[in-house]
Amino acid sequence: MSQPSWGIVSTIKAPTETVLKFVSYHLDQGASDITVFLDDANLETARALQSHPKVQAVLTDDAYWQDWLGRRPPKHQLRQVRNATRHYRKNQHLDWIAHIDVDEFLCTEGSIADELSKCPPEASEFRIAPCESLCLDDQTDLDPELTYCKTLTGKGDAGLRLEQKLYPQFGGVLKSGFVSHVVGKVFVRSGLKNAKIAIHRAFENKDQRVPDYQCSTIELCHKHIENWEKWLSIMQFRLERGSYRAELETNLSPASGRIQRHQLFSSLTEDGTADLRAFFEEVCLATPRLRGLLAEEGCLREYRLDLDAKLAKHFPDYD
Repeated sequence: MSQPSWGIVSTIKAPTETVLKFVSYHLDQGASDITVFLDDANLETARALQSHPKVQAVLTDDAYWQDWLGRRPPKHQLRQVRNATRHYRKNQHLDWIAHIDVDEFLCTEGSIADELSKCPPEASEFRIAPCESLCLDDQTDLDPELTYCKTLTGKGDAGLRLEQKLYPQFGGVLKSGFVSHVVGKVFVRSGLKNAKIAIHRAFENKDQRVPDYQCSTIELCHKHIENWEKWLSIMQFRLERGSYRAELETNLSPASGRIQRHQLFSSLTEDGTADLRAFFEEVCLATPRLRGLLAEEGCLREYRLDLDAKLAKHFPDYD
């Protein structure tokens, strides 16, 4: 029996080298096709990507949106969904398509195709759980070639107790102490009729969720925060238009102790950045204390992504 083919679709606005590293990494993991919708219509990135036979670059300039929809969707989340859905419907030659972002990397000790082949036939959605990378700022006892990540802590009372152990000040505030999403991303099996490929899940016939299979052997390494300075510089954008915006997480129960990210980060930046820095150092920084506790609980991951080497391998002419 032949292995299933798989590809990636992503809508990206990032420097050319960052895009090429993301693409190179997943080509090395065995992707048969990678399609990048360039949200900034970057010609330099497009030319570099098109030099690889397994990669397609789409310049989503004003003409692109005008020809298709009559206007450019104002929110980048809507543009992501529109592009992914259109790509899925037009590319049924692949067995599976994953919709992920430029800061997300599929990690497994084995073959992604092998793992996809284990998905039961009744499931059309193959879900990958996230692990969130820790920042290395000023930490001198680390291997700079490794990406250190924390995993989900689990559900229920046991998961909550672990959160509070790992994060004494902020445990119980954010699920698993994750600054970004905890639901992960999905591969979607080809063949769905009238499919909609959203950011974290797929739908068929408008609002009908498709059957889901949770993978336990692939993780989504999410490099959501690179370092303190960059996180601080994009905080306002994320609060207003990105993953911390006010309309998200509005169904949290006050009794749960959970706090909406928009509310949390807005309050932590009301009087400067000292409170946000304290949060960062406890929750996001790869300190010896946090790494030790994560390792003790089986929640520490160390991934060698080798992005520079993979870039040189797949795009040797890029300078």
